[in-house]
Amino acid sequence: MAGHSHWANIAFKKGLVDKKRGKLFGKLARLIIVAAKRGGGNPAENLALRYAIDRAKKSSMPNDTIDKAIKKGTGELAGESYDEVLYEGYGPGGVAILCEILTDNRNRTAGEIRKLFENHGGNLGTTGCVAWMFERQGLFRIPADGVTEEKLMDLALEAGASDVREVDGGFEVQCTPDVFQAVAAALEAAQVPVESSEITRIAANTIELTGDQARAVLKLMEALEDHDDVQNVTSNFTVPDELMAELAGR
Repeated sequence: MAGHSHWANIAFKKGLVDKKRGKLFGKLARLIIVAAKRGGGNPAENLALRYAIDRAKKSSMPNDTIDKAIKKGTGELAGESYDEVLYEGYGPGGVAILCEILTDNRNRTAGEIRKLFENHGGNLGTTGCVAWMFERQGLFRIPADGVTEEKLMDLALEAGASDVREVDGGFEVQCTPDVFQAVAAALEAAQVPVESSEITRIAANTIELTGDQARAVLKLMEALEDHDDVQNVTSNFTVPDELMAELAGR
C-alpha cells in the first residue's frame, strides 16, 4: 500500500480525536444527516448511512443522538442543510492536503480554511490542484492480537481486498470502494475485530518531512482537523518514526 500517510493511522491523531470527542460527535452527526437526506433513513438500503452509523457507534456516539441525526436527514425533525465541499491546498514543504467539508455556509468556511492554511505556512489552492495525487480506497485497521496475518490475508483477499499489510503493530486492509461493504461483512462474519474502517483518499507518492517542517505540517493538520466543518484531512507526507513518537508523546 504505497504512499500511505502517517496522519491516517498514528496515535498522534487518535489522541486528538479522544480529546475532542464532543466535537467529533457533531461531525459524525453531520455525516449521518447528509447520508440520510441523500439516500433515506434505512441503513439496510443506504450504504453511506450504514457506514456513517458504524463510524458513529465505533466512536461511542449515543443511539438517541444517532437517531436524531437520521430524522434530521429524512426531514422528520427540523435540521440544517449541509453542502459537501472538497478543499485542496499545500502545506509547509509543499505537501498536498485535501479537506473534506460539510458546511451550511460555503463562504464562511472557505474564508476560515484559507486563513488556517495561511497562518500555518501553507496556502489554499484551486479545485483539482492536488486531488489527482490521491485515490479513493477503503481502509480497515485490525489489531495484531485479533487475528493471524495468514487468516486475515485469506479472508480479505477472498472478499475482494487488494492489499493486506502489517503497520504500526497491527494490520491494514485496503480495498476499492465498490467492495468495501463485502470486505466489512467478511471481517464481521469471521469475528475479526476492527479498530476503524473508512473510505478515504490515499496518496500514490509521499514526501518525507523532518524537523521544523514536520512540526509545522502537523500543526496545520491539527488545526484543520479541529475545524467544525472539516470531516477528514488527508495529506501525502510521512514523518520518521522517532519524530512521530516524540510528537505523539508531547
